[in-house]
Amino acid sequence: MLNAWKWYQRCMSLHPVKTQVISSGILWGVGDITAQSITHSSARKRLQISDAGQDFKIDWKRTAITSMFGFGFVGPVGHFWYEGLDRFIRLRLLLQPGSVRFVASKVAMDSLIFGPFELFVFLSHMGFSTGKNAAQVKEDLKRDFLPALIVESGAWPFVQVVNFRYVPVRYQLLYVNLFCLLDSIFLSWMEQQKDASWKQWFSSSPSSKEQGHGGGR
Repeated sequence: MLNAWKWYQRCMSLHPVKTQVISSGILWGVGDITAQSITHSSARKRLQISDAGQDFKIDWKRTAITSMFGFGFVGPVGHFWYEGLDRFIRLRLLLQPGSVRFVASKVAMDSLIFGPFELFVFLSHMGFSTGKNAAQVKEDLKRDFLPALIVESGAWPFVQVVNFRYVPVRYQLLYVNLFCLLDSIFLSWMEQQKDASWKQWFSSSPSSKEQGHGGGR
């Protein structure tokens, strides 16, 4: 384990962007496979399927698409975002690193800018990469964006408080990338849920529920 950590440190020193791109692609791919396994297991329990013909099989195309999001977006964009965010807070806002205002400013900007943008790109990427047209991707965004954003907003700020307060800037990328493994599992699982009832709860207002109860949609 120590040797692996030293090897990672050398890679980060020599090729920080390339290292982040490769690790992001691998972690998001692993996250998608895990999400597929969780979805399959849940379906088997719900439908009480036990025959051997329903054994779990990895959808490698979907895993490749998800992994490409890690390679093409999370790695390079995430690298420059966290480096640039630290410089902006220190040099433009002139806040003391480690202070409450410094950490709060970073968490706020990350939650309000990068988080929603990353989610929007992920859902759009998954839609277009699976052959959907613009209208279909728009419908997926209407269905998935708000539920995912609300759920993620309850977790990521706490993760980032620890990151921005205690983790050196050089290794904040690694810290975020490890938690992105869990995030990729959640996003991949959520995307596979399609029109699950729990998603509809987020987009249903009291008035729309009353209309539905009266015979509407």
